[in-house]
Amino acid sequence: MKRNINILLLTLLLAFASCSFTTKTFDNSDDKDKLLIQLITYVLEQGHFEPKDMNDEFSEHVFDDYLDQLDPFKRYFYESDIKEFSAFKNEIDNQLMEYDLSFFNLTHERLLQRMEESKVLYKEVLEQPFDFYKNEDFNTDYENLTYVKSKKEMKERWRQQLKFSAIANYHELIKTQEAEAKRSAEMNEDFKTKSKAELEIEARNSTLNSLNELYDFIDDRERKDWFSVYMNAIVVEFDPHTYYFPPEAKDRFDVDMSGNYEGIGARLQKKMDYITIVEIISGGSAWRQNKLEVGDVILKVRQEDEEEAVNVVGMRTDDAVKLIKGPKGTNVILTLKKVDGTIEDLSIPRDVIELEETYAKSSFVEKEGKTFGVINLPKFYADFDDYNKRNAASDIKKEIERLKAEGMEGLVLDLRNNGGGSLKTVVDMAGLFIKDGPIVQVRSTGEPQEVLQDRDRSIAWDGPLVILVNELSASASEILAAAMQDYKRAIVIGSKQTYGKGTVQIVLDLNRMVRNNTNGDMGALKFTTQKFYRINGGSTQLEGVKSDVVVPDRYSYIDIGERDQENPLAWDKIEPAEYTIWDSYFDYDATIDKSKERMQNSEQLKLIDENAKWIKTIRDRNVFSLNYEEYKSKLEANEEEAKRFEKISEYKTNLTFKSLPYENVLVEKDSVLKMKRDRWHQSLAKDVYMEEALNVLSDLKMTYGIKKVATVKD
Repeated sequence: MKRNINILLLTLLLAFASCSFTTKTFDNSDDKDKLLIQLITYVLEQGHFEPKDMNDEFSEHVFDDYLDQLDPFKRYFYESDIKEFSAFKNEIDNQLMEYDLSFFNLTHERLLQRMEESKVLYKEVLEQPFDFYKNEDFNTDYENLTYVKSKKEMKERWRQQLKFSAIANYHELIKTQEAEAKRSAEMNEDFKTKSKAELEIEARNSTLNSLNELYDFIDDRERKDWFSVYMNAIVVEFDPHTYYFPPEAKDRFDVDMSGNYEGIGARLQKKMDYITIVEIISGGSAWRQNKLEVGDVILKVRQEDEEEAVNVVGMRTDDAVKLIKGPKGTNVILTLKKVDGTIEDLSIPRDVIELEETYAKSSFVEKEGKTFGVINLPKFYADFDDYNKRNAASDIKKEIERLKAEGMEGLVLDLRNNGGGSLKTVVDMAGLFIKDGPIVQVRSTGEPQEVLQDRDRSIAWDGPLVILVNELSASASEILAAAMQDYKRAIVIGSKQTYGKGTVQIVLDLNRMVRNNTNGDMGALKFTTQKFYRINGGSTQLEGVKSDVVVPDRYSYIDIGERDQENPLAWDKIEPAEYTIWDSYFDYDATIDKSKERMQNSEQLKLIDENAKWIKTIRDRNVFSLNYEEYKSKLEANEEEAKRFEKISEYKTNLTFKSLPYENVLVEKDSVLKMKRDRWHQSLAKDVYMEEALNVLSDLKMTYGIKKVATVKD
């Protein structure tokens, strides 16, 4: 597959370089935006798995989706604005071909104008008290909301939306006051009760502060940020997983996929005009140095080889992060306003920071005299620049060896909420559980399928295996679960079906497409180039992987899969690959039947299913009373109903999960890691799905069915 991707990239690069329009010089300050349109439209037309015709229908979809993203609550644009914009509704395709920015420029300038007007509006609204005892309703069905025709209507729309926000604050203030009054009475302490009018003022002020913070964030956005929104409204029409990454977002994507970056190991957040430390990342250089504190404010940043420091007060967070990050082995000097108010300079060494929560983690548990292992994998991570660096497959192999050293007799691989990642990583990982053979089939447009094989005949784990999934297990998670299911190598327990993402994307650095670029970093484009198929020939696209043992969860009735996204590619099937079902003594069919019977009789799962249905009704509700008595009554009714489901969180097993010896050494030195592991172990001990996975492992260990070896080929 890597060979095919390299051929695709080379073809795109050569073809683009040979086109006469690559040397075209645009005649105004929009050069970079026009070049970006040129690059992206070319790549999608030539490289996407299923290119779209850029026609009037395409234009209409972009038009609607783009405006929905700019103004989802319909509190900026007027009906007159939409009518003016509509002149471009069928012209976006033509503008793209001509690198014409007229539509974007018009909407962008108008949006900024309307946002400035809205600042006046929301402050005017919040200067007046709300009558929380007046009978009126608020409808949150924004999708079917019409655009307003006048400033008067716009102010009324803001009033209703802000009152809906404020009434929630008002309710919380009343509850807090009642609790404080009760506590004071019990302690025989004096307590001054605030009037409803005073609480109403506090509720409005809280809403005002939240909006001020939101607009601080909005004001930080530059033209390039809004242009990225426009670009993504265009590319998402091809499929839900095609996405343009502006430079800063590409950096975040790389960190997300690799789980590491070079920096000091601190998370930052802008609060008003100040960049504040909100987390020290465990194991990072700042953590090791133990001088930087949560709550410290960064005033200036200076590089060790420069004399002048850069003032970062008022600076965008992304821009401040660029100054602080840097190559391993260098230092950065931060001028800090400490938590105690003192000002000091702190020199911090940069190093490779590994985000521990990204990586696989393992635990073991004893059940009925047997030792079982649990590995949680949040994503299929890898370093795209150097695969030989840390990746999910090599980490899983290490964890398996460590668990085997503790006498593991069965393994649970937890892929719940795992959204996928590197395709090569999942192929390598699947090979840890079988001798050799096909793992997944991949097809590009107009080409025969390619079978990705495990060619390493060694097996890291040949014992009982259970894979846990849910509706949010996607992409690479589905490849692994499907392959193990087709081989009858593992039993899959979880939701009715997984997410249903059966497509492959590559990330193309757009700077590689431009010679003598003078426009700065162009970012990157992630786009769909292939579809993958199970070794049995079926696609996981839309249908996902159907669990061997279906268990309800809180997502059971919520639309969150690929089939619920806009513009998904269709399901199809191809010829199966040739593969041999796993040769084992485990009686999978009998074990699955036994598990299903347990699930049907589980009171805990029946309660979870009822809770999922209730959550669905709550989410579907879109009309809310703005009369406090009715609002409170509805909330109290919901809270009373919710009490029925408190037993879900109270559920406990008699299982005790433990860290492996190597990790026990680490947690002795790292209180943050210890806290995270303790929390994880506690959640596992209350997890009915994990309990059932271990029951299945125990059953598999006890079953000795007739060995079956069957070669599958239709």
